[in-house]
Amino acid sequence: MEHRVLGRTGRQVGVVGLGAWQLGADWGEVSEEEARATLEAAVDGGVTFIDTADVYGDGRSEQIVGRFVKDRPGLTVATKMGRRVEQVPANYVLSNFRAWNDRSRRNLGVDTLDLVQLHCPPTPVYSTDAVFDALDTLVAEKRIAAYGVSVETCEEALTAIARPGVATVQIILNAFRLKPLERVLPAARAAGVGIIARVPLASGLLSGRYDEHTTFSPDDHRAFNRHGEAFDVGETFSGVDFATGLESVRRLAPLVPPGASMAQFALRWILDQEGVSVVIPGARNPGQATANAAASDLPPLDAATLEAVRAVYDDLIRPQVHHRW
Repeated sequence: MEHRVLGRTGRQVGVVGLGAWQLGADWGEVSEEEARATLEAAVDGGVTFIDTADVYGDGRSEQIVGRFVKDRPGLTVATKMGRRVEQVPANYVLSNFRAWNDRSRRNLGVDTLDLVQLHCPPTPVYSTDAVFDALDTLVAEKRIAAYGVSVETCEEALTAIARPGVATVQIILNAFRLKPLERVLPAARAAGVGIIARVPLASGLLSGRYDEHTTFSPDDHRAFNRHGEAFDVGETFSGVDFATGLESVRRLAPLVPPGASMAQFALRWILDQEGVSVVIPGARNPGQATANAAASDLPPLDAATLEAVRAVYDDLIRPQVHHRW
């Protein structure tokens, strides 16, 4: 698998990583045995970067990943913090950061966390000097090796990129979310900040496996967060209406290269955007993990295909999402 530098961390990571939200909660039940098998398949496929969070299953995802990485040295594990408390800027202080880090270090079984990201905090947090002073303190204390942010909006990303200590920005980027291409990716490239592309398959819409008859279990965010009832609606189907997403996928389907799946095509599209460090599709089983990793083997998409993807976005998706995030 191709490797790229993960921004200011200086680490080399495989361009396709693994998002471990599914292994914790909110996507239907995944047993620990299945989670372990999924991690094995991903790493066997060349994945070297795993992204988790303290809130995924209230620590379950971190614990599963922690037990796994003990047997697979050399991996880079990123976690996130901040979503287990009330979302007010006053909670983003050094004492809380230390407590959250201590919990994540226990869950993951490490002394120093490779990368810790603020987990889509309230917008004022990105502009608060004391927050980033506290993060610098965590680095000095060797609790964390590097820090980044996970954002909902492009403006939040640009604010974070301007901070000299921010190593990475995690942002929703996929064929249904093109706005980051305009300013965020160029700014990140200029600053040497890594871009972690999340929700790359638009919560599975871009897998091409869904239709009007698809249903989701009650404990799956694609059932309970359609309108942002639990967290930002942009995290579910990238904020795109389900029916519009299905129609968009049908228009994209003829662009998929022979021998590739729609999901692999969608991941390859992201890898072809200049400035992306790593894309982090989730997986609920080994087959999905293996197929996702193989997307890195596809040749780059040609200019005509890239333009055709944009045309579908402009026609169907842009009116719903471009002004919101």
